[in-house]
Amino acid sequence: MFGGDQTTAYTLKVIGTYGYMSPEYAMDGVFSMKSDIYSFGVMVLEIVTGKKNRGFYDVELDLNLLGYAWTLWKEGRSTELLDEMMMDSSCDHSQVRRCIQVALLCVDMHPRNRPLMSSVVMMLAAENAMLPEPNEPGGNIGRSTSDGELSQTQSQCLKDDSGHGGSLGR
Repeated sequence: MFGGDQTTAYTLKVIGTYGYMSPEYAMDGVFSMKSDIYSFGVMVLEIVTGKKNRGFYDVELDLNLLGYAWTLWKEGRSTELLDEMMMDSSCDHSQVRRCIQVALLCVDMHPRNRPLMSSVVMMLAAENAMLPEPNEPGGNIGRSTSDGELSQTQSQCLKDDSGHGGSLGR
């Protein structure tokens, strides 16, 4: 898709599954080598939680899966994201936290801050590696503006394929 030393391109027609598209691609048609990293991060969060990004919505906090994961991460409660089916298993919670942290690094709002896939593999494999703190995820995470109205960006993200308002599973 990229020529020579090109790392970013534009498209006039955005196609793909909204829950996995990077915000810069979904909103502006800009795709890069970091667009797939965003999708990977979403998938990792879905695997850990057992929930789909587009089908999950926390009404109380007004957040989708990415926003909910970010909130729990900031509060130091990220292991609460673990799929209920895995809670009774002998899974290593430090590995769960590492997977969540890497996923949140992958869904950073700014593509330049997302790691390369080679770095993602190293972060997941190296148990003792120091990982950077993630930033707030990109895209619509479900929060409303202070007056309760959806922002223009959020309204656009909520539109489904037919151009009618969606609901993120509400």
